[in-house]
Amino acid sequence: MKRWVAAILAAASATACHAAPASVQDYMGQAPVKADARIAYGPAPAQVVDLFLPKTKGPYPVVVLLHGGCFLAEYQGLPQTSAIAADLAKRGYAVWNVEYRKLGEPGAGYPGTFLDVADAVDRLKVEARKYRLDPKRVVALGHSAGGHLALWAAARGRLPKTSPLWRARPQAIRAVVSLGGIGDLEGQGDVFAGACGPEPIPRIIGLATRQNAYADTSPAALLPTGVPVTMISGELDSVMPPATGRAYVARLTRAGDKGEAISIPGASHFDVVIPTTAAWQVVVGALDRQFRALR
Repeated sequence: MKRWVAAILAAASATACHAAPASVQDYMGQAPVKADARIAYGPAPAQVVDLFLPKTKGPYPVVVLLHGGCFLAEYQGLPQTSAIAADLAKRGYAVWNVEYRKLGEPGAGYPGTFLDVADAVDRLKVEARKYRLDPKRVVALGHSAGGHLALWAAARGRLPKTSPLWRARPQAIRAVVSLGGIGDLEGQGDVFAGACGPEPIPRIIGLATRQNAYADTSPAALLPTGVPVTMISGELDSVMPPATGRAYVARLTRAGDKGEAISIPGASHFDVVIPTTAAWQVVVGALDRQFRALR
């Protein structure tokens, strides 16, 4: 795996100048790219999906893209992930770029944010024929807080019927690629809080008002899922350092699931979601491998 990552980085750097690790300002300042369609899955302004489509003939494999931002409304979401969505569409993937209610918006938190993700993902089945999407070839890609939501969306089939988040016959996610994401809200929440503050995780899961609040919100609590996971981290990621990805992969493999952890030399928390970086090529390679493995 290290040789594979090194080869991609060497090839990318051969045609690009060396640059400093990307900052949050670099991430937030990306120019938005217009989607091919915007689909509402609920009445709130944030309950929308931006769909990016390849120019080839479908049915298309689908990347469900979930942005990060500490679960906070101030970090927006869709404008910043539109560039990587457009890049993936050029590579032959339909991209289901999900917006959801974030802290600071009415209805965000538990259960609203989780139900948004569930409803948005399940809407894919409804729109599949119209947009020539292949609901049997779906991989989730999430960044930071969105990495958690991608892992959670793939684990929804393990939710008990007693949970308000349970849905019958959820859209299957066949694999997950998590970019600087958090899979263990309880065990690694203190790391996430170092960058995002102590409030987002407790607020998003309703910790103050619910017993066993992690049981239906933390992907770690829902293992095993049977869904292969790739945890990708920038070597210089100060939000969710590579050790957190390795620890989560160790936990899910002990539970019987397949997983791998990739650390990208010289990359930050934000290089992995900017399409002009060498780190993004590593992400694309991981996605390609997950799709090739689907049967």
